[in-house]
Amino acid sequence: MNPLGAEVRGGMTRFAVRAPRAEMVRLCLFAGEAETCHAMSRQGQDWAIEMLGDLSGTHYGYRAEGEWAPSQGLWFDRAKLLVDPYATELDRRFVQNPRLALYGEDTADIVPRAIVPAPAGTLPQEPPRFRHGNLIYELNVRGFTMLHPEVPEHLRGTVAALAHPAVIAHLKKLSVAVVELMPVVAWIDERHLPPLGLANAWGYNPVAPMALDPGLCPGGVAELRDTVRALHSEGIGVLLDMVFNHTGESDVEGGVLSLRGLDNDAYAHAPDGALINDTGCGNTLDFANSAVRRLTLDAMRHFVSRCGVDGFRFDLAPVLARGPGFDPAAPIFTEIKDDPLLADRILIAEPWDVGPGGYQLGNFPAHWLEWNDRFRDDVRRFWKGEEGIGVLATRLAGSSDVFGPHQPHSDCRAVNFLAAHDGFTLADVVSYERRHNQANGEDNRDGHTENFSWNNGVEGPSDDPAVRAARKEYLRAMLGTLFASTGTIMLTAGDEAGRSQRGNNNAYCQDNVIGWMDWENRDADLENYVAELSVRRHARLRSFARFPSKGLWLAEEGRLMTVADWEDPNGHTFIYDAEPEEGTGEGELRVEICRTRRLARIDFTA
Repeated sequence: MNPLGAEVRGGMTRFAVRAPRAEMVRLCLFAGEAETCHAMSRQGQDWAIEMLGDLSGTHYGYRAEGEWAPSQGLWFDRAKLLVDPYATELDRRFVQNPRLALYGEDTADIVPRAIVPAPAGTLPQEPPRFRHGNLIYELNVRGFTMLHPEVPEHLRGTVAALAHPAVIAHLKKLSVAVVELMPVVAWIDERHLPPLGLANAWGYNPVAPMALDPGLCPGGVAELRDTVRALHSEGIGVLLDMVFNHTGESDVEGGVLSLRGLDNDAYAHAPDGALINDTGCGNTLDFANSAVRRLTLDAMRHFVSRCGVDGFRFDLAPVLARGPGFDPAAPIFTEIKDDPLLADRILIAEPWDVGPGGYQLGNFPAHWLEWNDRFRDDVRRFWKGEEGIGVLATRLAGSSDVFGPHQPHSDCRAVNFLAAHDGFTLADVVSYERRHNQANGEDNRDGHTENFSWNNGVEGPSDDPAVRAARKEYLRAMLGTLFASTGTIMLTAGDEAGRSQRGNNNAYCQDNVIGWMDWENRDADLENYVAELSVRRHARLRSFARFPSKGLWLAEEGRLMTVADWEDPNGHTFIYDAEPEEGTGEGELRVEICRTRRLARIDFTA
């Protein structure tokens, strides 16, 4: 199978792109704004051309010719400059423009050009920096670094900022084992945002799956590779949050930017030809199509072999296993497991999408981890007073009702979290009863309506000492619950320090102080409390990777819990005394939960 994309080898530069239904594809090379096009030759379902010389650094794109019949899945428009789906670097960011969707309108002046990569070797394969039970730290590169006072201004908002000593010091203070970077590949704004004066700040609307965003990563592959290396040198792993479920070409009103103009069969279609929208974003990539799986796997291999990343989190991951329904034995799972570069990587599923049968928590392969939203919701509901102690104990013990009983040699696959990028920040969970998304320009209709949040008597900021004290106690209790839980755990950047989004629970379009971390005004006491929790957990990681099966469930007064205790709707307290696992050298673990005292405590014996 010949490689796709642009490749320099043996004094030649080869370009290849998949466009099975095109009548002609032309390679367009750019010198400044001057464009020179060259006819490519069909090679099966691909088109290719070889050019003499090393064209590293040359800017290029494609133009595909054929029939324009969108109702039949044919979107060929020779006026559209198309981005190589295999591009790894671009010369500019994507911009939303009505011309992208208008037939016959030339887009060469607004569409990014891919850059021919220079020949480069692959990095040596190293084991992922991860252990079950570790702390994963989810962060938005731009939002996390834009206001950091110690990061030089020219680095703020970029991937390189994550390698700054002050940033690394913060990660190490929290005993972060792995950072999970929200999307760093190039994306385009949704069509409705520019007229509102807003921009997509999160990146979950990509166009080409391995082209780094020039705004976030202006140094390209080298910048990401060097940042990963710097974090690795401090023992911190790196995950990339990848969006393989849809692209920014959107619905039929969207633009012709890349796949749509080359190989529209990459998208899933209903029998009547309509785009399937299992993502809520207008289109869905078709993983029953081997070419889509190949592009996905090649993107993953690229980031492992060229940048050294430790693994991936997959946005709306059930799409990867659809064809059209979810299949727990889908080909993509076997292909990843059988790939020498990918088989040992950390793989984390967001195990839901919005399509039929889209909630698949617990149904991914045994070597995958999964975001556990049941933990998030039930912990919130417990501390709010809406859930019983039995459910909370199940969540603390690794959610065996979801992931199955823990066998002696089976680590828990749950990724437990209290809040993520999508939804309220943790501080807002105890400060707002309802969403406040007016700044998003959709009349407060967007975002989740059910957040299991409570405001402790005042909606939003308060100077009342009692309200402030209650909020702080609840935050500590919820964080204590997280750090006491069996499974891998995740914090979203800033939740350790009381970060607020002013009640906005869908801040994807807030590239401003609403979405940026306020380093100067963070809650130092809460941050220190989280750091202490994390240090203690990290030192006893084996106690949290799988639930200690030998132990006693106790009531507050120290007697064994009874069925009546677990089922008591007014129950508020339990204790778990776990015996040490043989051969670990670790002492006993005690977890105490008390809702009335807003207490979640972890104690160890020597």
